[in-house]
Amino acid sequence: MLQCATVSMREPTTGMQHPLPEPDAAAREHSAKLAGLIREQIAAAGGALPFWRYMELALYAPGLGYYSAGAHKFGAAGDFITAPELGGLFARCVADATAPVLREVGNDAVFLELGGGSGAFAEHALRRFAECGAVPARYAILEPSADLRERQRERLGAALPEESLARVEWLDGPPQHAWNGVLFANEVLDALPVSRFAMGDGEVLEECVALDEDGRFVRTERPADMLLSNALRQVERGLMEAFTDGYRSEVLPQLPYWIDAVAGSMERGAMLFVDYGYPRGEFYAPERRDGTLICHYRHRAHADPFLWPGLQDITASVDFTALAEAGTRIGFELAGYCAQAQFLIGNGLGEALEAALTLPEIERLRLVQEAKKLTLPGEMGERFQAMGFQRGVDFEPAFVLGDLSGRL
Repeated sequence: MLQCATVSMREPTTGMQHPLPEPDAAAREHSAKLAGLIREQIAAAGGALPFWRYMELALYAPGLGYYSAGAHKFGAAGDFITAPELGGLFARCVADATAPVLREVGNDAVFLELGGGSGAFAEHALRRFAECGAVPARYAILEPSADLRERQRERLGAALPEESLARVEWLDGPPQHAWNGVLFANEVLDALPVSRFAMGDGEVLEECVALDEDGRFVRTERPADMLLSNALRQVERGLMEAFTDGYRSEVLPQLPYWIDAVAGSMERGAMLFVDYGYPRGEFYAPERRDGTLICHYRHRAHADPFLWPGLQDITASVDFTALAEAGTRIGFELAGYCAQAQFLIGNGLGEALEAALTLPEIERLRLVQEAKKLTLPGEMGERFQAMGFQRGVDFEPAFVLGDLSGRL
């Protein structure tokens, strides 16, 4: 039997000293349409949807989901700022880290970016690849959002020379044929729809979304299916400790299948994931008893995933131990794992700043501020981490500083 409980807001991590800004009438109408669709799905499912399905609809419902509709997501006018939006340093360092792999693979090398955002990363990375003589034969962007695709086309068309632009292509799905090169994903894993679970009487319960008598979204629980239960029991074995009753968090039981889908056809090359998260022991720490789910709206973070669906981002931190297991499961070797700061410093950040000494003072100061945001512990430097995999190539030199693999 379903056990209903109203959702309560967790204590926000940042940005909640002031109330959230109110969306305008058009945005509210858009959100109401998506909420109506979700209510229909709840009714069709018998009164409750798994949380992962709610999150999938809220983020990716065609024409209505957060990543499928037309509102700005990235940068000062959006809801959050990713590393590529700060400037060109992040993309330059990633290009320097992956260029040796592209050269090793040869003339048919493909650079596949998952989720191209505004196109900022592709613009700066392609410029850097050209500078260091490692331009891939194709630069592929796997972008499910038609709106973001169009914005990427406009940006790259205006910023890149014809020779580089001719190498760019957009994919509707993961490559189905064998290919060689580099797969890169920045802040992609955190947006994969997660299963939420709760422990009760030693059993695994799945968190679902239902409706109260006023039609508002509320959390509810039901016994977990075999996939979710097995995923949790595997986590417990890795932790060598059982979850206590009342513990809630997230898990991605489908992660191994997702990794296989996006990279299983790669014959030679490397994968690089950059995201915020923790090794498993820290992800499921006792003090993190309500998980890692967080929402972003107009540069404010809060904890209510039911607020204005379609207008806010919903994310969960990455279990990097699970990622390491998923990558090695499909035949890749773990090349390295470190904090973002160490990854960038180990792949040319210092050299980029030295080269900037000849620039005008204003530009020089801007680059210094960009580097600080990317590397300081209180900014992105430690909260974001990089994990690399290799198959038939040597990607380990990219992780020469700050190895964290012993914490996995």
